[in-house]
Amino acid sequence: MSVKKHKSVPSDLEIAQSATLQPILDIAHQVGLGEDDLELYGKYKAKVHLDVREKLKDRPQARYIDVTAITPTPLGEGKTTTTIGLTQALGHIGYNAMAAIRQPSMGPTFGIKGGAAGGGYSQIVPMEDFNLHLTGDIHAVGVAHNLCAAAIDARIYHESRWSDAFFERKGLRKLHIDPYSITWNRVVDMNDRALRNVMVGMGALGDGPLRQSGFDITVASELMAILALTTSLEDMRERIGRIVIGTDDSVRNPNPITAEDLGVAGAMAVLMKDAIMPNLLQTLEEQPAFVHAGPFANIAHGNSSVIADQLGVRMADFLVTESGFGADIGMEKFFDIKCRASGLIPSAVVMVATVRALKMHGGGPKVIPGRALDKAYTEENLALLQQGIANLETHIKIARKFGIPVVVAINAFPTDTEAEWALVREASLQAGAFDAVVAQHWANGGEGAAALAEAVVRATEESSDFHFLYDVAQPIKEKIEVLAREVYGADGVDYSPEAEAKVKLYTDLGYDKMPICMAKTHLSLSHEPAWKGVPRGYTFPIRDIRASVGAGFLYPLAGEMRTMPGLPSEPAFMGIDLVDGEVVGLS
Repeated sequence: MSVKKHKSVPSDLEIAQSATLQPILDIAHQVGLGEDDLELYGKYKAKVHLDVREKLKDRPQARYIDVTAITPTPLGEGKTTTTIGLTQALGHIGYNAMAAIRQPSMGPTFGIKGGAAGGGYSQIVPMEDFNLHLTGDIHAVGVAHNLCAAAIDARIYHESRWSDAFFERKGLRKLHIDPYSITWNRVVDMNDRALRNVMVGMGALGDGPLRQSGFDITVASELMAILALTTSLEDMRERIGRIVIGTDDSVRNPNPITAEDLGVAGAMAVLMKDAIMPNLLQTLEEQPAFVHAGPFANIAHGNSSVIADQLGVRMADFLVTESGFGADIGMEKFFDIKCRASGLIPSAVVMVATVRALKMHGGGPKVIPGRALDKAYTEENLALLQQGIANLETHIKIARKFGIPVVVAINAFPTDTEAEWALVREASLQAGAFDAVVAQHWANGGEGAAALAEAVVRATEESSDFHFLYDVAQPIKEKIEVLAREVYGADGVDYSPEAEAKVKLYTDLGYDKMPICMAKTHLSLSHEPAWKGVPRGYTFPIRDIRASVGAGFLYPLAGEMRTMPGLPSEPAFMGIDLVDGEVVGLS
């Protein structure tokens, strides 16, 4: 191990900064790569060239593990920490293992969540680089996205000033963009609620056109979803060209306006040509780790890149990846969207749960930041735990619907008791899990999750019957209703008039044969964040549907969804500083 363990676990940043990192060239050599296969970004991180895929094509394929979790709570479940801990543990028991996870947005890093490199003795390093800029991929997405936004307003402005003949002389045609149809906001990689709704084009006549618009956080951009789902430079260029930014002003049969129509798709692809290469880092126990792409799971599909996985499965015995939020969001999208794009079939699912989070699902007291936890979470309470276990059981059953074996990782806390762990294990097995194992990787690294790793290995040796939850050829409403019924537990679906109109529009335009990427709260199995546990007896509301044609999915909006988060009253950035040249306060 490249870091000395202490009985009293220091902060994540202290552990990461005390680690002795291996040069990234040495990490690359472990998986058969040389300097010519990399673009180096300093000594400890690099991008991997896409042509490596051809070099590795004859290697056997790794067993492919997806890590997911119960419905998130303010107490945290430790999904990324478990992803890294399992990777380290597989190494500890003698396998070559590799991780593949998302790059975090700096919005949550400076907002309320903090960093996303794992935790304790199960982290990806260098931790500061991981959480801050890395190799600039998110910035590339932001610049390319905003170039398209500028192109939209420029086209509207010039079309208002010049005749059809003028455009014809330039070899162009007027697009007649309907300003009210535009769905392409600008983006910035920060939480900033003041930018959710803005007026652009204010000032003099030449500053126009004047219209209402807004900002999204960069990781909510369709370009980020494209980066995560693309398979090559050529595929990425085609996907960018297919992006629909709105429609023309035809009253009866509006026509879609694409990035290709604007003439901006090629330039956008140029800005993203380096971002498509996955980033190679390392765990604290020196296993290779890909960190690439970062689409939100409650808005986009919430998984790291297809390219990273296609490379990673040829580099190790096991590739461990993770899906954002719970099994109802990131894992479902991993199967129904990402696996369709990658062609990869997972070998097992790891379901992360904690005793204290399950107690919250059982109706435990509210958790208030800055205040000590109620004793319900720090003392044995089997009755409260029993009430909350229904949430875990439901997530296990969701995963089992795809025909893949499930191993429950009980992410241990010092305040847990043996009786509580036994209760979770028994319920997990009854719900259909292959096994349920207590893991202590946060405090002990890979050694602390060795039993979990052994259970996962056994699970991957089981027969499986992987299948998607729906056929993409089904009508839009049928696909939505499958998700509402089979995943969210709703009795039915209610469509707003706007959603009904979009169903017709997208069907008429031929966009109906794409997967569904539900935009809904991550804080509940339902659309309502306050409904914990396992909500029943409700109707799932769809208020709108939007098309990410370049990414290749439709995303219905359930309830009130924000594509630009806001900052809390005491943001994480208040504790972050630079002292004697070292970053402090990053968590």
